[in-house]
Amino acid sequence: MVTVRTREVPQLRLGSMRAETSAGHGSAAVRKVLEAELRAARARGAEEPVVVDVGGGSGVWAVPFAVEGCRVTVVEPNLNALATLERRAAEEGVSDRITVVADDSDALAKHVRSASADLVLAHSLLEVVDDPRRTVAAIVEAMAGGGAVSVLAANRYAAVLHRALAGRLAEARELLCEPDGVRSGDSETVLRRFDADALTALLEEAGLSVEHVRGDGVVSEVVSPEGVSVEATSWEKELAEFESVAAVTRPLRDIATRLHVLARKPS
Repeated sequence: MVTVRTREVPQLRLGSMRAETSAGHGSAAVRKVLEAELRAARARGAEEPVVVDVGGGSGVWAVPFAVEGCRVTVVEPNLNALATLERRAAEEGVSDRITVVADDSDALAKHVRSASADLVLAHSLLEVVDDPRRTVAAIVEAMAGGGAVSVLAANRYAAVLHRALAGRLAEARELLCEPDGVRSGDSETVLRRFDADALTALLEEAGLSVEHVRGDGVVSEVVSPEGVSVEATSWEKELAEFESVAAVTRPLRDIATRLHVLARKPS
């Protein structure tokens, strides 16, 4: 295990993090949920909330959490991604707040103390692990009572809809009919996609209480302001306002690019 072990950390930075909205990074709405979760952890008495980022990649989430004053453990097998994470941490002066574990999610129990995490991130993780139930069980073991897990996962119905709208109807039908929402022989690394009910059931079966299920990226990744007679800043504001409502409105929530779930471990 490599320890990237600085200074006092002050203002909330998650909300000001650069918008990196590709899979796993999420939107401003996801960041707001996690900001609220940090406040809740501090209200429970965690002065330096313990965050575990499973499959944390290059530190898109880990570094801002460390800047906010958390103690963060990143479990990630990709050494190139970890090198980027270490550079980001050094640039922000928070290397001493981040522990890097060069391993995969199956090894979580070896590196993270049981019942120690106030918040666990599982972003773009459950769709690529060999056994999501085993991974969720390991996450639950790492969570402290009252702690939460943030899950961001690929939505199968969004994948179906995007392919259908692109005219790739055979692919769309295959994704729709396959239980795991993947195509046979698909070159993508995704092993499965989820719908809201399946993701909720997976977490509840592990003993967690699901507090919310939101869509992330209902239309934001398939629309553009081209041809719209409004200023770019105004259009972006309108898009954000639409997304905030659509994210919690069925059936729009259920066709978002990703699903974001916050679930809690009983105290």
